[in-house]
Amino acid sequence: MTMLDPGAEDLPPIPGKRYFTIGEVGQLCAVKPHVLRYWEQEFPQLQPVKRRGNRRYYQRHEVELIRTIRKLLYIEGYTISGACNQLSAATSEKAEGLDELLTNSDVNQLVDELDQISKLLKA
Repeated sequence: MTMLDPGAEDLPPIPGKRYFTIGEVGQLCAVKPHVLRYWEQEFPQLQPVKRRGNRRYYQRHEVELIRTIRKLLYIEGYTISGACNQLSAATSEKAEGLDELLTNSDVNQLVDELDQISKLLKA
């Protein structure tokens, strides 16, 4: 346990790869593959890419999400529905925070700059 994150377990660092297999994610998050497949059904935020043969490939943000889910369930003691509510609340708070960061004038300025770049590229 660390002082910054009480209750956090020592999980291995996430390598700088683009995609991870279900086996790799299981090792990185200390969760068995059948649990990951179950969580996909229970947490709508968790949607790994499925390729040929229905193989799952997880991206870094999904590995981080799985670690958060694991912490909510196993360390903080939430139920599946409680953890799902916590994730939904956190997602909506982030969205509200982004709304506050970008004002209409910021958006208008970005649109103007993109128009200028588009004109330069066409010339």
